[in-house]
Amino acid sequence: MTDPLTSRSVLRGAVDLSGLRNRPAPTAEGASPAPTGSGSGGLVVDVTDATFPQVLELSRTVPVVVDLWAEWCGPCKQLSPVLEKVVRELAGRVLLAKVDVDANPQLQQAFRAQSIPMVVALVAGQPVPLFTGAVPEQQVREVFAQLLQLAAQNGVTGTLPSGEDATSDEGEEPALPPLHAEAFAAIEEGDYARAISAYERALAENPHDDDARAGLGQVTLLARVQSLDPQAARAAAAADPLDVAAQFDVADLDLAGGHVDDAFGRLLELFQALPGDARGPVRERLLELFALVGDADPRVGAARRRLTSLLF
Repeated sequence: MTDPLTSRSVLRGAVDLSGLRNRPAPTAEGASPAPTGSGSGGLVVDVTDATFPQVLELSRTVPVVVDLWAEWCGPCKQLSPVLEKVVRELAGRVLLAKVDVDANPQLQQAFRAQSIPMVVALVAGQPVPLFTGAVPEQQVREVFAQLLQLAAQNGVTGTLPSGEDATSDEGEEPALPPLHAEAFAAIEEGDYARAISAYERALAENPHDDDARAGLGQVTLLARVQSLDPQAARAAAAADPLDVAAQFDVADLDLAGGHVDDAFGRLLELFQALPGDARGPVRERLLELFALVGDADPRVGAARRRLTSLLF
């Protein structure tokens, strides 16, 4: 499977974990303890500065969600049960690594955790920023669904044993719906057209399937940037600031690379520069990207307000 541009860009992130990754392994005498479980059938572990390299290595098998928290942090105590619940439901497809920032200053510094709770994912050893602050359960589910798609795109599709806790009174987690499973398989194979078709059929069957809607938006973006040459796309956009298709291409590349403000800013400037009768497609693309990022993101709110001011 090829490694598409968008995955490399998203995974590049802004966090440098090389110092922690390259720490020498502890010797047998005085060896550092392994990450310790804290419930959820071993799918939730407490991680320290010393044990982090083991978790980093696990991220090559399953995506690891890192929850940076502290005992004194009220929002952390609201968010943690939500994260654990969603991880438990995913039955081994995601590992939750909890980091007490007060006790682990190296990890706090590495992740640049200026405010908590802060949630970051690790996929194939690379960081993926997710969100900061206590967010609603539905948003956590949507973010995790997007994370699993990104992980599949990078070949990280393993499953961890969920232990007895995950199969006790609640029984086994239901299998992924067939059309969602088809979409995930298609994404892993790089067949975005088939993944789009599967999500569209899922939405036709259930228009309220939020996971399918989020998946469709993600894979549509992947499909658009798959064949783009970044240098050529940016050169074309620079050559003609009013070339709508060229500006769309670069906005897609920016969003896929995690540069949300750049993508929104480019399209808002294009919208402002175009005559009124030519603005419709730009507005539609902005609304599509807003939905992809999610209304809970403050950058979406700021861009929406600017778009409204340009409309009236």
